[in-house]
Amino acid sequence: MNNTKIVAIVPSRLESSRLPRKALLEICGLPMIVHVYRRCLLAKKLDQVYVATDSIEIKESVEMHGGKVIMTSSSHKTGTDRIAEAAQNIDADIIVNIQGDEALVNPLYINKVVAELEANPNIDVGMLVNPYSKKNSPSDIKVVLNNNNDVLYLSRSDIPSNSRSKNSPMLKAYHIIPFRKKFLLEFTKLKKGNLEQIEYNEYLRIIEHGYKIRAVHVESDAVSVDTLEDLEYVRSEMSKDKWFPQYL
Repeated sequence: MNNTKIVAIVPSRLESSRLPRKALLEICGLPMIVHVYRRCLLAKKLDQVYVATDSIEIKESVEMHGGKVIMTSSSHKTGTDRIAEAAQNIDADIIVNIQGDEALVNPLYINKVVAELEANPNIDVGMLVNPYSKKNSPSDIKVVLNNNNDVLYLSRSDIPSNSRSKNSPMLKAYHIIPFRKKFLLEFTKLKKGNLEQIEYNEYLRIIEHGYKIRAVHVESDAVSVDTLEDLEYVRSEMSKDKWFPQYL
């Protein structure tokens, strides 16, 4: 019998750079952060779900809709640093970082990537990846893998290159990241790497320090809400989404 305790933490801040106050923007009658929280509750492998934030407005909005919130420092540079602070006093074996702008996150995909860590005790970090074709979109993190499905590199540029092979297939990082709690707390103490600072992606710190990230493949058309265009797309998709009626 598996007694692994699994807790999701959704990092959220109010003043996002590309789309200010996006956590509280309305999507089909609910703030975006509430959509993410409630969809996490539908993932059967999660024992608990929290939002981690430094914003009183986000805290009040989530709690008004029945959610649980952990207040964190306002000094964090990354969402992973924020969840690490929140996780310190949580009893859990695996902490799942679910980005607060993944308003269409699929609960079954949360289960799938968590299952990879449950089945492989030697894996400390997982990541979902899905096929992707949009070119020249620096807000989307592209991924290349080795034959074991471990992440080789993540970039805001289009990788692999299509300079010699046209229409090279791409994979995009789908930001549901389970960590073993012990590794999460160790990771956030590691020195930031050069590649992490160039790409502005903290998961490169894991690779730069010689650790592995195991990728799990899914087929998803969900998007991270970074722009007004993304927001309108998610609003349109939410109205016909199969999970939405289960938590509205």
